[in-house]
Amino acid sequence: MKKKNRFGWAVVQSRFVILIAAFILLIPSVIGYLGTKTNYDMLSYLPDSFETMKGQSIMEDEFGTGGFSFIMVQDMPFKDVAAMKKKMEKVDHVEKVLWYDDFADISIPVEVLPDKIKDAFYREDKNETLLMVVLKTGTSSDESGDAIEALRKIAKKQCFISGMTAGLIDTKALADKEAPVYVILAVILCLIVLQLTMDSFMAPLLFLVSIGMAVLYNMGTNWIFGKISYVTKALAAVLQLGVTLDYSIFLWHSYIEQRDRHPDDPKHAMATAIKATLSSVIGSSITTVAGFLAMCFMTYRLGINLGLVMAKGVLFGVATVVTVLPALILVLDKPLQKTRHKAIIPNFKWIPDWVQKYYPILLVVFGLIWLPAAYGQSHTNVYYDLARTLPKSLPSVQANTKLEDDFDMSTTEMVLAPQSVSRKDMEQMEKKIRDLDGVTAVLGIDNIVGSQLPEEMIPTELWDTFNSKNWRMFIIMSNYKLASDEVNQQCDQIQKIIKGYDKNCMLVGEAPCTKDLIETTNTDFTVVNWTSIAMVAVIIFFVLQSVSLPVILVAAIEFAIFINMSIPFFMHQTLPFIASIVIGTIQLGSTVDYAILMTTRYKFERSTGKNRKESVYIAHWTSINSILVSALSFFGATFGVSLYSKIDMISSLCTLLARGALISMVTVVFILPALLYACDGLIVHTSLGFLPKKGKKEKAAGEASGEEMSAKET
Repeated sequence: MKKKNRFGWAVVQSRFVILIAAFILLIPSVIGYLGTKTNYDMLSYLPDSFETMKGQSIMEDEFGTGGFSFIMVQDMPFKDVAAMKKKMEKVDHVEKVLWYDDFADISIPVEVLPDKIKDAFYREDKNETLLMVVLKTGTSSDESGDAIEALRKIAKKQCFISGMTAGLIDTKALADKEAPVYVILAVILCLIVLQLTMDSFMAPLLFLVSIGMAVLYNMGTNWIFGKISYVTKALAAVLQLGVTLDYSIFLWHSYIEQRDRHPDDPKHAMATAIKATLSSVIGSSITTVAGFLAMCFMTYRLGINLGLVMAKGVLFGVATVVTVLPALILVLDKPLQKTRHKAIIPNFKWIPDWVQKYYPILLVVFGLIWLPAAYGQSHTNVYYDLARTLPKSLPSVQANTKLEDDFDMSTTEMVLAPQSVSRKDMEQMEKKIRDLDGVTAVLGIDNIVGSQLPEEMIPTELWDTFNSKNWRMFIIMSNYKLASDEVNQQCDQIQKIIKGYDKNCMLVGEAPCTKDLIETTNTDFTVVNWTSIAMVAVIIFFVLQSVSLPVILVAAIEFAIFINMSIPFFMHQTLPFIASIVIGTIQLGSTVDYAILMTTRYKFERSTGKNRKESVYIAHWTSINSILVSALSFFGATFGVSLYSKIDMISSLCTLLARGALISMVTVVFILPALLYACDGLIVHTSLGFLPKKGKKEKAAGEASGEEMSAKET
């Protein structure tokens, strides 16, 4: 017996060593977790090969500048503004603070300033002036964040600091504050679900301890990626809990069944349970891992970040459920047995009866809902400007709103031109761009002082702000909103103008980067969806040895996904762009297990000689409770976060995940059995192992009559 189950017995005999090692490994995991940096800049995941990303590198390498920020100062005398500006220029990682005194002396009355300067830096009706801070480091770097924090301390109450870096700082503070609450909510709600659906008060606590270790191992090894996105950091623990909790339930059910058979030998029961669980969990986890790995095919590299972290988390979940959890259960076997109770979950035998009777009607409903669900899913609106969905109380949001209202400025772009482009051409280029609709100001040497003024007469510090050894640069201010059709069209117009002077000219900044993001993710959506469908279908093909079942099972879950993604359309809601890309593959990979569970039992019953109705009915009845517990656990892990989070991207993703788990559950419980009833003839003739071999039908049927195989073991 032991030779046939070496791994199971090795775990049982080494349970104390496993627990000691598991707790010791938490130390480097915590260190690794604390040492893993978090990236809050969603635009930084664009491919380095994009021109906008190359331009960002040129800005840092050639000009020593990375990010820009604007400071609005209201009702402050100019001499005080000048004094504050000098203090700000001494802040670490601040390259330059640009104000109108760089172009004209502050002793000159504002009224007589050239319109080009006055329009860019002053609003007379509000007695408000604008300063532009040029940072030495990138928008999302820690150094830039520290610089903005220092600038906020210097700034007076009537100062408002806007820009991407300020927004990322506020996002970081909010995300770091909320992240621990996500885990607490997920644990509490999952615990409630397990207490209501399990047959033990204590076992759910051990499940959460084991999964908590797996989460820490996963988060602690993320340092191998250098950085992880704040979306990954916020969702990884919650998702890992939701998708791997099933594995713990598999082990527990199998152990209890073996424990009842061997009441005096818990070690033997656990060794057998580990063997049964390992085969079940490996099959179940493959589809989940495939769903996450499908995201690695995205051009937008956030998919690789989230996909690899979550795939790794599933593997850690499998590893701990067949090592750490069995050790915990054996060590605490006595109190576990004393705290067992009858499961509160009711008997759902009426559902198989009802579905068997009315399955033709369910098939009609299935067909009728497809079209509106598919239409709604394909027409759900998404947004790309994540900053606009942050709480209005954040300082950066208030500053961005004020910049837009008072200075008519929503986006800022930079044009890079090779030094081979003459100053006269630069002046013409800047003038053409200034005349475009939506452009409120163009800030450049040649546009403001004129190309006729010799370089020697221009202050060196001002010249170096807009010129490097190899490149020239000027800044464009636009009142078109980020990610809008208007600003995207404006970017195209600017590109056409600058490329007319030199094909090596570049347009960089938040607006062109976001335009690239829109174009990239539109393609990614199609690639990821079809990749995940293909990967899951191939896995089902090999697991169930069927040509038709991959189509049937994937169609059922895709039906649930279409309903889930169409609801925002019919409710007139707009989703964050990343949701439309990743939700489908996560829901498919995480919930297709429900369908595989039921279909595997259906295959077993059919192979014993039972007819179509008997096989589907038994598979349906024995699978309902398992599917219900799995789906409600996933729902519990994500629903609390969806209600609590003030970051709309996190909240929306968790809402879709929670709702998707319930919709997939209802689809598998009601629609899948109807499909199996209707397609039985097709299935048995396009699959292996669904019919008993000739001459053995009666023997198989007799053996099956006394068979008591749990759906979880299947």
